Amino acid sequence: MKYLIQQVWLLLMIVSWSVCAQQSTKVVGVVKDKASQQPLEFVSVILLDAESKQPLTGTTTGVDGTFVLGVKKTNFLVEISFIGFKSLRLQPEVKNAYVNMGTLWLEEDAEQLEEVVVRAEKSTTEFKLDKRVFNVGKDLTSAGASAIEVLNNVPSVNVSIEGAITLRGGQGAQILINGKPSVIASQEGNALGTIVAEQIEKIEVITNPSAKYEAEGTAGIINIVLKKSEKKGLNGAVTLNTGSPNNHSIGLSINKRTQKFNFFGQLGVGKRTFPNTVSTLNRNKVANNEITSSGKGNKHEQFYNLSLGTDYHINDKNVITLSGNVAYEIEDEDSNMRFEEYANRILQAAYTRAEVTEATNPKYQYELQYKKDFERHKEQYLLFSALGSFFGKDQSSTFSNEVTAGTLASNSQRTRTDFKEARYTFKLDYVHPLNDQYTIETGAQYVLNDVSNDYAVSSLIGGNWIGNPGLTNVFEYYQNVLGAYATAAYEGDVWGIKAGLRVENTDLRTVLKTTNQEHTQQYTNLFPSVHTSYKVGTGFSLQAGYSRRIFRPRLWDLNPFFNIRNTFDIFTGNPNLLPEFTDSYELTSIHKIGKASVNFGLYHRYTTDVIEDVSFYNTTTNVTTRRPENFGTNAITGLEANYRWGITKWLTVNGDVNYNWFNRKGQFDAANNFDFNGTRWDTKATAKLKLPAQFDFEMTGNYQSSYKTAQSTIKSNGFVNVGLRKKLLQGKLIVNLGVRDVFATRRRASITDQPTFYSESNRARGRFFTLGVSFGFGKGEAMEYAAQKRF
Repeated sequence: MKYLIQQVWLLLMIVSWSVCAQQSTKVVGVVKDKASQQPLEFVSVILLDAESKQPLTGTTTGVDGTFVLGVKKTNFLVEISFIGFKSLRLQPEVKNAYVNMGTLWLEEDAEQLEEVVVRAEKSTTEFKLDKRVFNVGKDLTSAGASAIEVLNNVPSVNVSIEGAITLRGGQGAQILINGKPSVIASQEGNALGTIVAEQIEKIEVITNPSAKYEAEGTAGIINIVLKKSEKKGLNGAVTLNTGSPNNHSIGLSINKRTQKFNFFGQLGVGKRTFPNTVSTLNRNKVANNEITSSGKGNKHEQFYNLSLGTDYHINDKNVITLSGNVAYEIEDEDSNMRFEEYANRILQAAYTRAEVTEATNPKYQYELQYKKDFERHKEQYLLFSALGSFFGKDQSSTFSNEVTAGTLASNSQRTRTDFKEARYTFKLDYVHPLNDQYTIETGAQYVLNDVSNDYAVSSLIGGNWIGNPGLTNVFEYYQNVLGAYATAAYEGDVWGIKAGLRVENTDLRTVLKTTNQEHTQQYTNLFPSVHTSYKVGTGFSLQAGYSRRIFRPRLWDLNPFFNIRNTFDIFTGNPNLLPEFTDSYELTSIHKIGKASVNFGLYHRYTTDVIEDVSFYNTTTNVTTRRPENFGTNAITGLEANYRWGITKWLTVNGDVNYNWFNRKGQFDAANNFDFNGTRWDTKATAKLKLPAQFDFEMTGNYQSSYKTAQSTIKSNGFVNVGLRKKLLQGKLIVNLGVRDVFATRRRASITDQPTFYSESNRARGRFFTLGVSFGFGKGEAMEYAAQKRF
């Protein structure tokens, strides 16, 4: 399959070269907001036949407001339109094969401003050369939800109830905030939980990143872009949410734009509860005994999130941005688990294990950014940023056992965790267009990561708390990554190509303080990338890409100490883990057929030194221990389709389907050969209905098939979300009612069946009800979702 994809890639390149020489007229320009003087992104630019007025070709403007189009005819019209603004229709004078429209100014249309609010209520997906952009609207099922829940609505992305994020079914996706790594984007400790849906502007999914991006993330990159506005004057929106179980929050978004300054800020405060139902089974096939556990628990969170920032426009070519974010969480967790021990199916002992956990999680982030534009070319710029962030966790837990059957002695334990993570990122990017077709980019990035995890366990013996040195340690983790890249791109009327190379040096050190065990790794790697695109026609285009990626083990993969929540089913890290490397190939096509648009993709990923959890069963203690290990390779080939179909004016359906098959090869040790093949697939679909009296209804279904891992089978899972919206006060006031997991079917279940042991694990959360009210002032939601200038 790898050879086949390489041949398809070569054929596409040959075809592209053969057609790129076709002559046509190139039309370029830039669109700006006349009031704010800022570029407008996503503006529709269409070329029309001057006589028939039929569309010839079209595009949307980029982040900097620019557009590039190619057309065979010389007698044509240029139509510029953007919701909330007055449209333009111009007929340029064509003297040669290059038409520069210059700067095109759009004026706001007061009669259309209310329509901008309507536009902001729906999430939409855009397909670009190297990524898909999910613009986050006011989805009915996302009101009051965290970033974790919003990600579940994004095509190609799935999130388990434990918060594990997969991209096209693969783990190892790199999560970024505003294009940069951040501890706020960490998948550990529910760091993404402090970001709520109302704060998110869009989510970019990059399945095959170019060399410009950090090489981390074998599955690709998920970039969460937070809202920021530059609308003139004072604007804002306020949102209130309430729900059951216990889901209450208030959010405020505000900005003030003057001639030189743009001040922006967001505030989020809330509290929520996540119930859990858990059950496990460990069976010793040799001794014919087993241990079962089952119970319920609740995780209560209070969160506070404040973001502030300002842009200072020194002049029209130089901008300095200073921004910061402070978040604070208070967690309380309680659970009761019943454990039963059987021998030859006869109950031997039973006890209840109660847990009470308290934690505080401070987080903060600050950034200084400078951007310089140049007179020579509108797309030439220099961008520097310095970013610092911190994430802490001060947690204590108490576990008490009460024996209800048998002769076991009751006992109590408690744990203490003091976790600190600091990350500093310095980034420099320079873009230099040689002309309107050729562009080179270069830059560098230095990321420093410093983590300390102080974990202690003690037992209540004779009325005194006695420390357990075998389960107590301080684990320190230091990782510095220095990277540099260069890319070169050609973009013609119908064909384009972009190639690049990135080099990264990784310096990793871990230390177990109590035992003075130290592990160091240092390695330098090259990460090439190639992307190309070919426009077959106005409704059909092809794209292809290749990139090499890396997945570096994270703290919890390396830390050998564990949580004692379930003493018979534990997870430990492995400080000897090596990074994974993945070669990723992709061929995609984009079709527009009437009111429908479909994106098809064929992809192949080949990964070496695969990291996968391996279970070890102790037949004496009946304890199952899971630990990540490096072994073997994994070849994944998949097909994916994303679609959107406006069936009628009142019914729209969109969704995605992903199917892949994999060939796993791995010899863990002399007794464990993990060679096997398998398939997995998942799909999600959303139907949006416009009802009378300005009511809207939405239903989203999500299904993931069962699939194999090295030792286990993960069971299938499906759930449904629904929502209802009512607009009031001409759309300025919006009321949402949502139900997530309507049938309470969302779960995480796995089975491990080995020669000497059998185990099961099940976890579920149940349904959530939410009621949300949002109100925009100034230009309100138009401020948040329309003309935006991103840096």
